Amino acid sequence: MNTPLKVGAVVITMGNRPDDLRALLDSVAAQEGDPVEVVVVGQGTPVTGVPDGVRTVDLPENVGIPAGRNVGIEAFGPGGTDVDVLLFLDDDGLLAHTDTAELVRQAFTADPRLGIISFRIADPETGATQRRHVPRLRASDPMRSSRVTTFLGGANAVRTKVFAEVGGLPDEFFYAHEETDLAWRALDADWMIDYRADMVLLHPTTAPSRHASYHFNVARNRVWLARRNLPAPLVPAYLGVWLLLTLARRPSVPALKAWCGGFRAGWTTPCGPRRPMRWRTVWRLTRMGRPPVV
Repeated sequence: MNTPLKVGAVVITMGNRPDDLRALLDSVAAQEGDPVEVVVVGQGTPVTGVPDGVRTVDLPENVGIPAGRNVGIEAFGPGGTDVDVLLFLDDDGLLAHTDTAELVRQAFTADPRLGIISFRIADPETGATQRRHVPRLRASDPMRSSRVTTFLGGANAVRTKVFAEVGGLPDEFFYAHEETDLAWRALDADWMIDYRADMVLLHPTTAPSRHASYHFNVARNRVWLARRNLPAPLVPAYLGVWLLLTLARRPSVPALKAWCGGFRAGWTTPCGPRRPMRWRTVWRLTRMGRPPVV
């Protein structure tokens, strides 16, 4: 009989949603099967008011989403290897069902090459899933599970062997596109990524542009993503397509200025190590409906 996979969870918080955080932790504690060990990382704030048994890490400053999650990973041993799987959950989310951790265990046990699972995010009031929360181009049916090429940062599960093989999230990104960076590296190492509609995180509907640095970070990190991961001939093609898509959306003048500043910074600042994916991975992404030029 196989031993059930050990599941942990990482939550980062800025301490401004204590009631939401407590509700999320209660939903994790209610999961069926073996208990899920939780680490909460405070971004420039001490973590207080969490249930007994929840471990905390207090950082002196906000180091950004990917770096904060990497701290949470390391709290489970080097590369998170004290557990088999880590859940990453937004602190204002809530697991909708008590069988999510068991479904995660079953999925990873059934498919040894499955590396990452992206959960469905649904509004707690309406049950609706925003189109941007379905990580594929054909996103009109959020109830359809499928293989995908990226995942949602605040509602996912990652096999810790992925971190051991390809490394963690890119600290320098701070916010935006860090999931795709990890996804591309995982796919290049022959791991699979699934979007699962039956694994649900309830989360209020929001706009990504609510973050003050959104347009700058999106542009800068898009360039970094390409510089780090794409074969040289695809870098200008990928960034050219996204430049045209951005202009087609007719952003406001302040948003466009911020975007242009980020695009410039993406070329002029260090992006971390460059490890271009294999051409066979490019072809694999293309066959999956998401060629790495869009």
